[in-house]
Amino acid sequence: MSSFNSPPCQSEEMSNSSSFSHFLLLALADTWQLQLLHFCLFLGISLAALLGNTLIISAIACGHHLHSPMFFFLLNLALTDLGCICTTVPKAMHNSLWDTREISYSGCAAQVFLFAFFISAEYFLLTIMCYDRYVSICKPLHYGTLLGSRACAHMAAAAWASGFLYALMHTANTFSLPLCQGNVLGQFFCEIPHILKLSCSKSYLRKLGVSIFTTSLALVCFVFIVFSYVQIFRTVLRIPSEQGRHKAFSTCLPHLAVLSLFLSTVIFAHMKPASISSPSLDLAVSVLYSVVSPALNPLIYSLRNQELKAALRKLMTLYFQKY
Repeated sequence: MSSFNSPPCQSEEMSNSSSFSHFLLLALADTWQLQLLHFCLFLGISLAALLGNTLIISAIACGHHLHSPMFFFLLNLALTDLGCICTTVPKAMHNSLWDTREISYSGCAAQVFLFAFFISAEYFLLTIMCYDRYVSICKPLHYGTLLGSRACAHMAAAAWASGFLYALMHTANTFSLPLCQGNVLGQFFCEIPHILKLSCSKSYLRKLGVSIFTTSLALVCFVFIVFSYVQIFRTVLRIPSEQGRHKAFSTCLPHLAVLSLFLSTVIFAHMKPASISSPSLDLAVSVLYSVVSPALNPLIYSLRNQELKAALRKLMTLYFQKY
């Protein structure tokens, strides 16, 4: 990551036109050795994410004692993490290995849609998982009624459908705008804010409308999460025994850790002051929420959950006995 400024000859500025066939992504390095290093780093992180999330999906699918709402939503979360990794990392690895920066126009549009789809579905699933923890701790007697198998399936379907509509709306809005500021993106994958910087459209009302809608939706989820955890903390503090308080709160720790990592990096990436913005900082933050976070989530959940750790050990034992 030693160099983030592309040589002038690589910049394909096309003023007053958006009829180009490809975009140029951020150059992560300017030497072959550093490009190879980036390839190896991305490969290691992506393999860790693929292994961790695949193990969690397999353990939950095969372990009948894990067929509960919490693990059902965790399985869905692992699928979104796999989707995020598979959307952004392969192209970055290809570009690093082959010393190129190009991504086709259609490939960029697909990357924008898929990443927006998986990242928004993950946020909605984290919100639902917060509701699961709220019902489990604050309304344990109604847990089976409020979070039955049909209700869980409906909530998961709503999260995926909402993510799809969110991604479709943003992708359609982004790629319907004329781009006259060139085709050079300041990011290692196609991200909506960096594409909008290339726009010369005066459609402020449309941009404002999309921004208000998405911000309102995100705020509703955020307020719901905060309200739920306030109620959870109040209930936990009223538990008479210290052991009971610790047990109740420990079930929330993995979700809190994953949620904090996700929200802090996404909010900082898109709302940080322009005065502290720089290519290297933008790159580091985007790698955190698009690559590192999906790789860490399986580790965070498996470290604190004894049932999941036991299921993973059983799965690994059966695998090694078979082969």
